[in-house]
Amino acid sequence: MKKAILIVEDDDDIRELVSHSLSREGFRVSEASAGAEALDSAKSDTPDLIILDLMLPDIDGLEVCKRLKADVSSKTIPIIMLTAKSEDTDIVVGLELGADDYITKPFSPRVLAARVKAVLRRKAKGTEGKGETIVVEDLVIDPSKYEVRLGQRPVELTRGEFEVLRFLASRRGLVFSRYQIVDAIHGEEYIVTDRAVDVQISGLRKKLGNYGKYIETVRGVGYRFRG
Repeated sequence: MKKAILIVEDDDDIRELVSHSLSREGFRVSEASAGAEALDSAKSDTPDLIILDLMLPDIDGLEVCKRLKADVSSKTIPIIMLTAKSEDTDIVVGLELGADDYITKPFSPRVLAARVKAVLRRKAKGTEGKGETIVVEDLVIDPSKYEVRLGQRPVELTRGEFEVLRFLASRRGLVFSRYQIVDAIHGEEYIVTDRAVDVQISGLRKKLGNYGKYIETVRGVGYRFRG
């Protein structure tokens, strides 16, 4: 069965280009030109992946991403941000909200198709090969359920935050640079800023409360989970 892709883009030419490119790659494509339309479409015909422009005429893309990730019916849909903005702030905020990847305009249709396939592969792979449940006192990291608990209390993490925590906690005591963390989680072709990793670490520390102290900064090198 063809994978369904929802393209959310208000520029007719760009939307047509993306639609044509992905259709040629064998995807089933639907389109939306505004944020509210995208939210309705995601509910009525759940796509396998959403390509989301940040600059939309009604609800901006970051807010659309936030609402999708807050809704149980759409929170697991992968999102690739498509934006003319290349500033770190926009990218960081999008990733913090739960977006899976981003591409800045102008872009190559081939690169976009490759990134779509890569994100879908990561989703299909799920938790395969990610190891057993990790327990550190009251902190429980369960890769099979993508679940983190502090005692009996579930901790709500974005997919990116979960992957960073799982990666570091499964290699306690070892120090990894930001780019080593990104490569291990997303692959070497994934482009990310230093600040994006820092923001995910900051978010983890805040959400883990007292257990945030286990994630240590090694100045000038990167991060480690205290052994």
